[in-house]
Amino acid sequence: MLNYIANELWETGYHEAKILAVLIMNKETIAAEDVERFMTDVMSWDLCDHLCKSLIIKLEDYKQFIYKWCNDNGVYYKRAAYTLIAAAVIHKKDLPMEEIDEFLYMIKENSNDNRVHVKKAISWALREIGKRDFECQEKAVLLAQELKESSDKNMIWVGKDAVKELETLVSVNGRGRLLTSKSKMGRQQ
Repeated sequence: MLNYIANELWETGYHEAKILAVLIMNKETIAAEDVERFMTDVMSWDLCDHLCKSLIIKLEDYKQFIYKWCNDNGVYYKRAAYTLIAAAVIHKKDLPMEEIDEFLYMIKENSNDNRVHVKKAISWALREIGKRDFECQEKAVLLAQELKESSDKNMIWVGKDAVKELETLVSVNGRGRLLTSKSKMGRQQ
């Protein structure tokens, strides 16, 4: 019943109705075909991020979309891949380091994208990888520095944007992830 209502909301075409539809969808009954259908209608960064963080990341096979979309020419497909990377690093505590290294490689290979909504998602994914632990922070800082030193203005932007936060990360008691020293909890450490 909820998916029927969610689909009806989605089909109205209204942005706010689509956001509500994502919130009420039954994640257990959503298939890859549904995700693909929803993505064809995504025309804004906030709906893209909401769909990724509230629905797609909760699917068992969410990784297929990261690998499928990371090189896509569509702005919101590509943004979705990097939004999913950011969400996976935050919520999937069992991600193996090899997979994180693959994500870092994808970030490096695609940081030259000149579209604002894509490069912001790429920077976000890089920053979230760095917040996982000190080993990931080191890898993320090294990549951010490498991007800053490239000759591509988009890569430089991603590197500069990411390194501003990555270099301020600290460990906070009771938190599993690193936080910026500029945050309230980070300043208290």
